[in-house]
Order: sequence, then C-alpha cells, then structure tokens
Amino acid sequence: MATTTTQTHPLFAIPLSSITDFTELASYCESIADALPEAHDTTLKMALCGRLNTCLTVLQPTLLDPVPEHLVESLTVDTLPADSPQLAPDCTALCSYGMALAQTLMQQGLPPETEQQLTGLLSELINYFAAEMKAPRWLRTEQGVVNIEPAVYWQSCVLP
Repeated sequence: MATTTTQTHPLFAIPLSSITDFTELASYCESIADALPEAHDTTLKMALCGRLNTCLTVLQPTLLDPVPEHLVESLTVDTLPADSPQLAPDCTALCSYGMALAQTLMQQGLPPETEQQLTGLLSELINYFAAEMKAPRWLRTEQGVVNIEPAVYWQSCVLP
C-alpha cells in the first residue's frame, strides 16, 4: 500500500477571505513569495504557488476599491518616507527574468489568458530593461563628468 505524505507549512494555515484587509492579503502574498525561493521540494513549491494564486485571486477584485476608513490612519504619515517601494533588480536579473519568460512562452501549452498576461509582462520587462541599459550614466558638468545617481547602480553591469 502506498503511503501519501502531506506537506504542512504555516502559510497554509492562514485563512483567506474577501473581507480580509488588502494590507493583510498583501503581507500574506509577500510571505508566500519570500518562502518560494526556500522551497526545494516540487510539491511544496507547487502548493505555495497555488496558495499565492488563491491569495491574489481574493485580492484582485478589491484593488480599485476605496481604502476602508479603519485603515486610513495606518496608511497616513506625518513625513514622507525616505524610500518608496520600487522594483530594482540588477541588469543580470532583468535579463534572466526576460529569458525565463521567453522560454516559458516558447513551450506553449499555456491557457490563452495566462499566455497573454506573460506576454504583456515580458514586453513591459524587456522595454524597461532596454530603457535602463540605454539610459545615460554620466553627466558633463563644469567640474567634469560625474555619475548620474542611477548610474552607480548600472556601472557594475555596463562599463564605459
């Protein structure tokens, strides 16, 4: 008789509901995304991806809703934060992401809606990658040539 093993992970115990605050759902998505690179078992990785998809599916219909009154205070600050969220992978990661998406799309067999979403993501990713690769990195000033702030980030990828 075959024995079936079950995967348990603390992230599977968190209940998902359409009445859960979007901030909690976003944090939960973040926790799942952080757990994915650490999941080396294929079954666990698939289960985490499924859970992430479920959480995003619950979150998606609320994305354009007004912020609930009880969350306004927690999302209000007296001074602007020093940093704001942004996607800033280095050039090698951007290139690898683009290659992985292109390879996934070449395999075909995806549902049409998924293929359309991945194609859009690939297009936006590559347009961003190309714009970053072609962006100016230095500025001529009276004091000579100086780094443009984002260029510090890209210098490690493309040398003059």
